Amino acid sequence: MAASRAAPPRRRPRLLLPLLPLLLLPAPSDGLGHSAELAFAVEPSDDVAVPGQPIMLGCKVEGTPPVRITWRKNGVELEDSTHSTVLANGSLMIRHFLLDGGGSPSDEGDYECVAQNRFGLVVSRKARIQAATMSDFHVHPQATVGEEGGVARFQCQIHGLPKPLITWEKNRVPIDTDNERYTLLPKGVLQITGLRAEDSGVFHCVASNIASVRVSRGARLTVTGSGSGAYKEPTILVGPENLTLTVHQTAVLECVATGNPRPIVSWSRLDGRPIGVEGIQVLGTGNLIISDVTVQHSGVYVCAANRPGTRVRRTAQGRLVVQAPAEFVQHPQSISRPVGTTAMFTCQAQGEPPPHVTWLKNGQVLGPGGHVRLKNNNSTLTISGIGPEDEAIYQCVAENSAGSSQASARLTVLWAEGLPGPPLNVQAVSVSSTEVRVSWTEPLVNTREIIGYVLHIRKAADPPELEYQEAVSKSTFQHLVSDLEPSTAYSFYIKAYTPRGASSASAPTLASTLGEAPAPPPLSVRVLGSSTLQLLWEPWPRLAQHEGGFKLFYRPASKASFTGPILLPGAVSSYNLSQLDPTAVYEVKLLAYNQHGDGNATVRFVSLRGAAERTALSPPCDCRKEEATNQTSTTGIVIGIHIGVTCIIFCVLFLLFGQRGRVLLCKDVENQLSPPQGPRSQRDSGILALNGAARAERAQLGRDRKRVDVKELEQLFPRVGAMQPHPRPTDPEAPALCEETQLSMLPLQGFSLLEEMPSEAPPPQDVSPGLPSEGLAAQPAPSGP
Repeated sequence: MAASRAAPPRRRPRLLLPLLPLLLLPAPSDGLGHSAELAFAVEPSDDVAVPGQPIMLGCKVEGTPPVRITWRKNGVELEDSTHSTVLANGSLMIRHFLLDGGGSPSDEGDYECVAQNRFGLVVSRKARIQAATMSDFHVHPQATVGEEGGVARFQCQIHGLPKPLITWEKNRVPIDTDNERYTLLPKGVLQITGLRAEDSGVFHCVASNIASVRVSRGARLTVTGSGSGAYKEPTILVGPENLTLTVHQTAVLECVATGNPRPIVSWSRLDGRPIGVEGIQVLGTGNLIISDVTVQHSGVYVCAANRPGTRVRRTAQGRLVVQAPAEFVQHPQSISRPVGTTAMFTCQAQGEPPPHVTWLKNGQVLGPGGHVRLKNNNSTLTISGIGPEDEAIYQCVAENSAGSSQASARLTVLWAEGLPGPPLNVQAVSVSSTEVRVSWTEPLVNTREIIGYVLHIRKAADPPELEYQEAVSKSTFQHLVSDLEPSTAYSFYIKAYTPRGASSASAPTLASTLGEAPAPPPLSVRVLGSSTLQLLWEPWPRLAQHEGGFKLFYRPASKASFTGPILLPGAVSSYNLSQLDPTAVYEVKLLAYNQHGDGNATVRFVSLRGAAERTALSPPCDCRKEEATNQTSTTGIVIGIHIGVTCIIFCVLFLLFGQRGRVLLCKDVENQLSPPQGPRSQRDSGILALNGAARAERAQLGRDRKRVDVKELEQLFPRVGAMQPHPRPTDPEAPALCEETQLSMLPLQGFSLLEEMPSEAPPPQDVSPGLPSEGLAAQPAPSGP
């Protein structure tokens, strides 16, 4: 019912839950356990058969008798014959396994066991049966020459089913596997370490399985005298290969290293995780063996060959991928539901790679459509408005490249006697652009126990899973559905409910809401220049579906007539007006329209006056640069305030101790923003010298400086006007000298304060020759002396 439906974004289902209390409860079970319905106790498994030999595929079923068992090969049912027979226990016996040829079809393929009883039908997992084979060697061992004490390696490769067992012979005699210097790897590799003269000979690779035995070509090993004993860098002759295995198999990661002195071989994981110790062993001088691999063993393994006592090393790496067949972490459960309600099955499977889930109904693939919905990567099966035809056994099949699994559950549809028939004469009439009135009449039969009606609603173009419901009182035979979308077609049908279940659905009816003109669009305006405006609004793609778009009008406020309309598509969200009068105030009007007419307009007034002046003071630039400039100006003001406060503190201290000091103060905040000047002295360009002679020269230069227009400063740096001039300390020795001094915008570490020394000290040198007329600006101290 409503709890299992998805509501559209603009719609909130209103369900009268107290009206239908009994219908939301699960129906009673029929008392049958899972195995009493129908389920597999044994399923067939993959196997390899020897041509001409018999093979048996196991299948055992538990369920309420009578149970009929059949078999499918590649999806086609097998008939009993002298060649293949279904045994009494359900297993399939193939008396003589055949390959292609001789006019008879091959017995290779995918086999399924099928069981059926009165509750339904189930299908087992697929079992792949293949014929045993053995190919020729595609890699033969090669002749090798090695020094005494060195390493020799032989390799052979051959394909077969089942995987061939590889052994080795020396001079036609099986090698001694108890010799610790001889290492045999399952993938067909023979390693010999610490070579001796008696190791010389001819080696053969022998491959065997149930299909055949094959022997490779011989390869001679020649052992020469011992080497010179000179130092040799560590070298990895053979590193680990990339492997893809299934859980519970054995991983063999080979690593053969040489060098003088003999290198030490170690293993690690590239991700830093420990390799562990359980099921881990090192075979020979450096081969890593991982028994009974799990998904957690997947990763990149690094073989390192280290020269003893040093940091000299060589590495090689290989990736191990471990796959896991699909297995269930949540099985579907058998349920019983009244007719007309909703049934839901959930099954969750895991594996590596992640498995794909499909559903079967009585052995047939079940896809979404109609009243059947699949959600959450097919892990949830929902069947709405169930009827007798939906009663069946449903199977969840999870499959990946490593294997497959299946689980089943039964749906029982409860059909109560005396349920009402479907409501009649269902009609839907549009009332407005957002409302439709639905009316109906009572069912013909069994109306006494009706406790209410449920109206099912969805857009006609939407899939069934987007349907939602509204509950209606039993005494009401019409309902106003509101909050609908304009100019949209909707589908409606209705059911009558009793404490024992729901009636079948009425015939569906369609109705379309009335259309309406669009609402006013939100509009914002930006000034891009002295004669250009940019208009911005939200795009309405739905306008294009209803023969609509936008109309734009504009005019100077002093004129009576508008320019326009400028017609714009519904998907457009901006427009630029150019070549406007820079001195005028403009009225801009934007409205949306469709086949039902024009909507109300959004009106904006914008002034271009002063834009030309702002452009002259600050030419159009990238907004990010302008923001960076404002941040720099603000930083300079803050630093200037800190410097002023610091100077005041120094001045007060000097007065208290009776010393004569001079401090740089600021009268006007405008001067805080004076541009930095060039180098002021070759001797010390970073020190601000405060003394009588320098002050006199600066005062004269300051009286001639060009004043910065206050209006320009307010436009370029709007925050400056909020600042107040710094207080000036009282100093009778320095009357009125701060009138033309400036406050610089430098970090604190860039300032130096020189006190006026007693008369016997040499006067400080003026460090500001040739200052320009714009004002005085201190420069940072250079890094040199």
